[in-house]
Amino acid sequence: MLWKGRRQSDNVEDQRGQGGGFNLPRGGPGRLRIPIGGRSGGGMSLSTIIILVVLYFGLKAIGIDPLQILAGGGGLAPGGGGQITDNSGEGTGAPASDEMKQFVSTVLAETEDTWSGIFQAEGLTYEDPKLVLFSGQIRSACGFASSAAGPFYCPGDRKVYLDTTFFQQLDQQFGASGDFAQAYVIAHEVGHHVQNLTGILPKFNQMRQQMGEAEANHMSVQVELQADCFAGVWAHFTGQKGILEQGDMDEALNAAQQIGDDTMQKKTQGYVVPESFNHGTSEQRQTWLARGYRSGKLSDCDTFNTPI
Repeated sequence: MLWKGRRQSDNVEDQRGQGGGFNLPRGGPGRLRIPIGGRSGGGMSLSTIIILVVLYFGLKAIGIDPLQILAGGGGLAPGGGGQITDNSGEGTGAPASDEMKQFVSTVLAETEDTWSGIFQAEGLTYEDPKLVLFSGQIRSACGFASSAAGPFYCPGDRKVYLDTTFFQQLDQQFGASGDFAQAYVIAHEVGHHVQNLTGILPKFNQMRQQMGEAEANHMSVQVELQADCFAGVWAHFTGQKGILEQGDMDEALNAAQQIGDDTMQKKTQGYVVPESFNHGTSEQRQTWLARGYRSGKLSDCDTFNTPI
C-alpha cells in the first residue's frame, strides 16, 4: 500500500503506556470524494438498506451475542477483526513505533475520505470516529477491555480501540502479514462505525436480550460479515486512487481467511464448534470482503437478506 506522504487523520488518540484497570477474559474477537461519477456505484441507498434491516429485525426479533457486548452505554460492537490472544495470557504492552502510528493515522484518513464521500452522495453527513491506540488495557464507554480481545469498536463513544500488538500476533501467530492486512482490520472496525451511524448497531443492542444463543451467534456473524463487506467497499474506492499495490488485496483476503471462526478454532483448540461461530467462517469472511471490493456498492453488503 502506497500510504507514505498521504494525509494523516487528526482523530487518533495515543494512549499507549497509560493503560490501567484490569484484564477481562477474552471476548467473542475512506476526505476522498467518490471517484468517477460522484455516487457510490448506484443500487440501493443507505436508507433503503436500513429499512430492510429494521424489517428483518422485526420479523426475526433477534440481535447480537450478549457475550460480545458489555451491558449499558451502547455496548461493544459484536467482535472485531478476530480473536487473537497473547499466549502468555497478558498483553505485551509494547508501544507501537512512530511509523505504525503514522500508518494507522493514514489509513484512518483514507476511511474518512471514502465514507464522507459515500454519505455525501446519499445526502447524509459522515461523522468521523476516533481511533484510540492503547497498550495492555483500556477503559472505554463500553467498560474495561484488554488487548487479548483484539481491536474493537465501542458505539457508546464512537471510537475504535486498537492495541497494535494485534498486528504482530496476526503476522507471527497466524501468518497474515502485510500492511494491507492491517489496513483491512482498521477498515473492518470502521465498518462497525458505519453500522452505528446508520442505526444497525443500536437496533442490535435493543433486540439482543430477546435472543437465544444460537440466534445471537447467527446475527453476530451477519453483523461481522457486513463489516467485512464495508471494508471491501472502502478498498474498492481506495484502489481507484491508485495507492494499492499488487498483492495488497491478497494480503487482506489472507487475513480474512486466517481469522475466520473455523480456522481460529482449529488453531487454538484443534477442533471446530460451528454453533459457536460469531464472526463467520474463513470462506464467508473472504467472500464478503471480496464482494464489497468488486462492486463498491453498499447494496451488495446486505448480509441480513442474502444467504451468507
